[in-house]
Amino acid sequence: MFPVTVTEVTDETDTIKVLRLVRTDGTPLAEYPAGAHVDVTGPTGITRPYSLCGPPEDTGAYTIAVKREENSRGGSQALHDKVEPGTRLTVGAPRQLLGPASEAGEHHLVAAGVGITPLLAMAYELHAGGAEFVLHYVARSRAEAAFADLIERGAFAHRCVFHFGLGREATTELLTAELAVLPADAHVYTCGPQGFMDQIVGLATRTLPADHVHRELFQAGELPVGGESFEVELDTGEVYTVPPDKSIADVLEENGVPIDTSCREGICGTCVLQVIEGEPDHRDHCLTAKEKAAGDQIAACVSRAKSPRLVVELW
Repeated sequence: MFPVTVTEVTDETDTIKVLRLVRTDGTPLAEYPAGAHVDVTGPTGITRPYSLCGPPEDTGAYTIAVKREENSRGGSQALHDKVEPGTRLTVGAPRQLLGPASEAGEHHLVAAGVGITPLLAMAYELHAGGAEFVLHYVARSRAEAAFADLIERGAFAHRCVFHFGLGREATTELLTAELAVLPADAHVYTCGPQGFMDQIVGLATRTLPADHVHRELFQAGELPVGGESFEVELDTGEVYTVPPDKSIADVLEENGVPIDTSCREGICGTCVLQVIEGEPDHRDHCLTAKEKAAGDQIAACVSRAKSPRLVVELW
């Protein structure tokens, strides 16, 4: 984590603010791949992941969009109410859990609401690389669609199809038709509310293999809990018991073992450890289906073990 200073705060919609962040020490920021996010620690000390939505080649600043959540636990509210130009925040290094598949012949980006943020950065990159893509943007109204003006004025405006104010039934009918005729080498990427993403994944996997369909999550929803006790062994030899009511991360922290965590919901990927032996019980939303099937990684904040013991590598 490192300190940044807010240089601009823009009201993109009534509920979404866009923050431009620069390193407080004035040094350039690291480049990041399209679809990446950063962990942002706000004025109240709460850390949340936010997608980077500026052009990936812009290393002068990181741009994030923050939607004020009605049931916020203090993260988004603080970034709305307590942040102004000059405010200092702390951010982590960019991490990519959603990004364009290099083998795709076509890219179909499907965004709803603030879910436009990672897909906007992907559109910048795909356009710059001359890739074949289309961006579908769903919102209840134009006034609630962040970056709509920016997209319309941009170089890839002809690649974007807006679906504003159509209602759920009409939007579903339209997207069903769009996703039913995809070629075999197409990949679909979606971000937005959980129910919307579930619907897009369901529609897309009627035509495409599951590993051709990708989603980004901001909230994990209800987390699966419980299970049997198991042991976690570190590659340095220490062995700890993980009881049913605690996570691997909890147990490691209690025993003074340093481990990076952020969301504690299995969506950001900060706490992912390498698995050397044993079988993980994956309960996260950050690893892909292929990564879960490989069984050599585990999200320590939520996932558990199917085997009596897991041997993990911390670094």
